[in-house]
Amino acid sequence: MKVADFVEKYAVERKNTDSVKWDGMKDGFGTNDLLPMWIADTEFKAPETVMYALKKRIEHGAYGYSLTPDSYYEAYFKWQQERYGTELHREWIRFGSGVVQSISALVNVLTLQDDAVMVLQPVYHPFMHVIENNERKLVVSNLKNDDGHYEMDFEDIRAKIQNEHVKLLINCSPHNPVGRVWNAEELEKLFEICREEKVLVISDEIHHDLIIGDNKFVSAISIKDGFYRDNIVMLDAASKTFNLAALQSSHVVIANPQIRERYDEYVERMCLPSGNLLGEVAAEAAYREGADWLSGMLGLIKYNFDYVKNQFAENEPTIKIAELEGTYLAWVDMRAVVDPSKLHHFMQHDAKLAVNYGEMFGTAGKGFIRLNLATTPENVEKAVNYILKALKN
Repeated sequence: MKVADFVEKYAVERKNTDSVKWDGMKDGFGTNDLLPMWIADTEFKAPETVMYALKKRIEHGAYGYSLTPDSYYEAYFKWQQERYGTELHREWIRFGSGVVQSISALVNVLTLQDDAVMVLQPVYHPFMHVIENNERKLVVSNLKNDDGHYEMDFEDIRAKIQNEHVKLLINCSPHNPVGRVWNAEELEKLFEICREEKVLVISDEIHHDLIIGDNKFVSAISIKDGFYRDNIVMLDAASKTFNLAALQSSHVVIANPQIRERYDEYVERMCLPSGNLLGEVAAEAAYREGADWLSGMLGLIKYNFDYVKNQFAENEPTIKIAELEGTYLAWVDMRAVVDPSKLHHFMQHDAKLAVNYGEMFGTAGKGFIRLNLATTPENVEKAVNYILKALKN
């Protein structure tokens, strides 16, 4: 599907619809009168198959306690196997209301108060919040940035694991916000360090369907033919792929039976939610018949990224943008053109944009911005032009 056709068919007005992205800027930015390029959701309707499935289920009229049908597992497993070669088994699967909620639960299951938990920064900011809010010790290993290409610092990871007695590592794959799709070799190196040092791993794979570059996505539980899967809990959802976040349903994939037992005991003790009826209805429909829609979305994201990259290269080449291998989030280094201490004022008052600022992802992100590309080309063009015009004034 051509980008213009995808936009014409699926773009929808979200302003004045109680959208956090459009109508919730005032709390964080002081005004709603900005072009929102921040929070990671989209301006596009879900696939028709999702809306049809939801409508059919809603028309039934009874929304009582419900089971997850066999058909759900069949659709999810087929999607994962055929697209990524990921082997899944029904007994491994648990459901949550979202990946962050599941990370919080797992931090409590897999560690004790004051235990050290590692993240690789810059990284999705709720990782840090979950660690610190649950009274664990945050340990940071910064990714190595080579002119916008990010890699893991394996020597630093191992040294800090040993020195800080790290018990758990939370990894983001594909990586938010730097856009890397970690390859199998990189992940094997990371997991081998964790295995040798007796560190458990949570792998947040919510962006795994959003692959833009040449690196193929490989799930953590598939690395080395599943050799590390007993040391890993994998999390994913259909929500980021198909813009279903408000339906609050995600997967917790636990191959290790001992960890599963501990997780189940914790969920029962805390009375945690286990998925969402309409979220599962929507996800199953998307897995069954959403591939063409996703293809259109990926084409749109690549089009928007290429526009941003080319415009900055042509008009302000000192702005560095990380190559986008996965996610729909552009990681932009503004340090050469705007003093990091003035970046907030520049973006909000001069460029009139709402963006995510790099320091929220860790100190290594100061002076960067994260731009959401899962929007119309018109909005992306406006955002780039607003930045370039503001730099000239």
